[in-house]
Amino acid sequence: MLSYLLGSKARVKILKLFLLNTEEKYYIRQIARDLELQVNSVRRELENLEKFGLLLAEPSTYTVNDFLLNNNINSESGEENRMAKSKLIEKKKDKKENSKQDKKYYHLNKNFILYNEIKALITKSQILAGKNFLKSLQKISQPRYLALTGIFVNRSFPIDIFVVGRVNKKKFEKTISDLEKEIGKEINYSIMDQKEFQYRQEITDIFVYDIMQTKKITLINNISSNKKYE
Repeated sequence: MLSYLLGSKARVKILKLFLLNTEEKYYIRQIARDLELQVNSVRRELENLEKFGLLLAEPSTYTVNDFLLNNNINSESGEENRMAKSKLIEKKKDKKENSKQDKKYYHLNKNFILYNEIKALITKSQILAGKNFLKSLQKISQPRYLALTGIFVNRSFPIDIFVVGRVNKKKFEKTISDLEKEIGKEINYSIMDQKEFQYRQEITDIFVYDIMQTKKITLINNISSNKKYE
């Protein structure tokens, strides 16, 4: 849906990445690798979003010592290490990622005039994806309870999907994998059978208590309970 609206699947993936990880900073090749996109496509979209005002760019502070550390090279001693250091530095200089453009880190501009509206659009698209997930889940199981929280309601929480009922784990993981590809983010979930869920309710288990108390979207609730959470 968003690709039709925004005109580019790459742009949608990039927007989701930034708007679901609002405090993070990313560089071009990192985004291309993580989202499985072409570097040139990522560069073009980032430049457009920077001109638009939604993203800000800043130079990388990545140093030669950082490079050596990441490649397990001791920069202080040993002829072998010095030779390896020299080769790696030359290799680093030769690579395209060392261009001025690729050294930029991008992050969200939370002061952008349409920031809240765009973030709300992305959040609502996550909810729609969750409802599509429900349809897929109902084809492989009959959950008694299903709630979306965490990334689906724009809130930091240990899990994003909570399911009560018997579920074929292998098929469920495949469905989750498809959903992760759609929304561009790893999903944390928890599955309980009905007896365990009701027992945890009775003893006011903190994990279940937190789930029932947090902000969430309940898509299925076929479990009756007298337990009150106040």
